[in-house]
Amino acid sequence: MTVEQLIHEGARYLEAASLWFGHGSDNAFDEAAELVFFAADLDHADAPGVYAQPLAPARQEAIRRLFERRVRERVPAAYLTQRMWFAGYEFHVDERVLVPRSPIAELIETGFEPWIPASRIRRLLDIGTGSGCIAIAAALALPRAQVDAADISAEALAVARMNIERHGVGGRVRAVASDVFGALAGERYDVIVSNPPYVGDEEMRALPSEYHHEPVGGLHAGRDGLKVVRRILREAGAHLYPEGILIVEVGNTEQALVQAYPHVPFTWLEFERGGGGVFLLTAAQLHEARAVLEAAVE
Repeated sequence: MTVEQLIHEGARYLEAASLWFGHGSDNAFDEAAELVFFAADLDHADAPGVYAQPLAPARQEAIRRLFERRVRERVPAAYLTQRMWFAGYEFHVDERVLVPRSPIAELIETGFEPWIPASRIRRLLDIGTGSGCIAIAAALALPRAQVDAADISAEALAVARMNIERHGVGGRVRAVASDVFGALAGERYDVIVSNPPYVGDEEMRALPSEYHHEPVGGLHAGRDGLKVVRRILREAGAHLYPEGILIVEVGNTEQALVQAYPHVPFTWLEFERGGGGVFLLTAAQLHEARAVLEAAVE
């Protein structure tokens, strides 16, 4: 069988299994293609030129085993291949970290412009760095910036350090063990960005099986999903330079956040490639809303 035939076979099999596609792809064909290219040791950049390439029986068997695991275990494909792309770069991922999929990638690709001049960004903090994808991609997009990649999970930081070394940014990206700003007293940044846990109790119970392979600490954030976001809002102002910005992804918790802080002037960002639930606040806006943010009830 050829590469293309195996992809179509896999796509039919995955589609019939009623899987959830939400970890880097949104359809069975793309996921089947990734599993075929991985097991056949092919480069996606060579498609479609390799579609007609025949595959040896041993390769076919390895590919079908991956299809079977994806269906039987309901494990995200990225954990089977231990790789995922973010902002154009490949990262190692495994079940110690979330699968990278944030729309914040688009902001990184533009150097966070027009929200702040890229040339002015000297220090950036990524809260809840996980695999380190946001921090590392930002460092690669902003070659003069120093980046702190913070996470409370020692296991996640081990993966982040692996990716920092892989992309050769160890001189500018520092992995920091920190519970939000806990280990960052006195530090200030031009940009603070975060894709924190934001899944509430009710939504957590309803998540498809694939999400239960991800670390709970990277997803669950209390009753309404805002436990970590509230801390970020309360404390971020003290860690931003006067012209700095805060960018946070809250996903499906957007409406709950607006209801909790009706007088905070969130700017909700739009993305060409889809996705949402990402807000921006300036240092000045955080300062003006400080009393409201500090008084918010958990």
